[in-house]
Parts: sequence; structure tokens; C-alpha cells
Amino acid sequence: MGMFTRINDIIQSNINALLDKAEDPEKMIRLIIQEMQETLVEIRSLAARHIAEQKQLNRELESLNKRAAHWQQNAELAISKSKDDLARSALIEKKNIEAKQEVVSKQLASIDEVLVSVQDDTARLNSKLSEAKAKQKSLQMRRQTASVRMQAKQATHSEKLETVMGRFDHYEQRVDELEAKVDAYDLTDSAPKQSLQAEFDALEKDDAIERELAALKANKAA
Repeated sequence: MGMFTRINDIIQSNINALLDKAEDPEKMIRLIIQEMQETLVEIRSLAARHIAEQKQLNRELESLNKRAAHWQQNAELAISKSKDDLARSALIEKKNIEAKQEVVSKQLASIDEVLVSVQDDTARLNSKLSEAKAKQKSLQMRRQTASVRMQAKQATHSEKLETVMGRFDHYEQRVDELEAKVDAYDLTDSAPKQSLQAEFDALEKDDAIERELAALKANKAA
């Protein structure tokens, strides 16, 4: 696959669609970012080669311009000395140089077009890379959020929590037992008071019976 074809495929790709089809979206986005970064490195390398070639061609064109000017001057000098044949030869040399100038100029124009295209593709690829990195960050945040929520759900159903709740129930039962013992002490402490009162009530009842019995005897004796 050519570089420019691959660049176009990357730029035109729908990252969301690729992630929707992927079994592991995080792995897929990492691969996409890696591909973009590697492509950017290749683009920079390509641009560097073209820039170096452009500088070389500019130097060559400058040299040809000087040579063409030189032969133009020679032709003018030969004409001034009535040396038409010599002037003609000088003009032929100039014409050959002009042909080379045209070739070099076309090469420079071609390189300029490539560099403009590379610059445009680089800008678009960087934009796509930023989009992919933002998507990667979003996926990471969603994964972390889901992980925290899962931990929270697992914690509410964990054996550890059930153990703690079981201990709480056990402690609550022990508190109930202690309260029951306190209530039992209160109950047994009040029992003697009730028995003592009952004895006094019985004594009063016995006195009443004795008085009534004494009254009956007194009536009978009379």
C-alpha cells in the first residue's frame, strides 16, 4: 500500500465505526494511534527528503541561470566583434542550458506540489490523531468509572460485608441478652418487697379474724 493511499485511508476512516466493530475498543484505539504516529514519522521523513532535493535543485537552477547569463554575455560580445559564428555557438550553449533549466523548474514545481500536499495531509492527520487520543482518553475514563462502579457493587454483595453484618447481628443479640439480664435483676429485686407486703397483709387479715373470734366468744359468754 502506498503512503498516500494509507494516509487517505486513515484520514477518511471513521474511528467510532471502527471501535463499534472491535471486540477490544481500547486495543483498537491504541493500534489506530500507533498507525497514525508511525505514518506521521514517515511523512516527516518523506518531507525531509523532498526539502533536501528541493534545496539541491534550487542550487542547480541558480548555477544554470548563471551559466545561461554567461553564454548570453559571450554571444553579445561575439556580435560586437562581428563573430557571428562564435555568437551562434554561444547561443546554442545557452539554449541547451535553458532546456536543463526547464527540466529543473518542472522538478521543483512537482516537489512544491508534493510538499503542499504533505503539509495538508500532515495537518489533517494531526487532527485525526487528536481525535483518536481524545477517544482513547474517553474510553479510559469510561473503563475506570465502570471499574469503580463494579467494585462498589461487588463490595455490597461481598462475603466480607456479610461477615460484618453477621457480627453486628451477634453483638445486637448480646446486647439484648444483657438488657434481659438487667430486667431479670430488677424483677427479682422487687420480689422480696412484694412478699413482705403480702406477709403484713396476712397479719392484718389474721388480726381481723382474731378480733371477730373474740367478739363471738364474748357474745356467747354473755
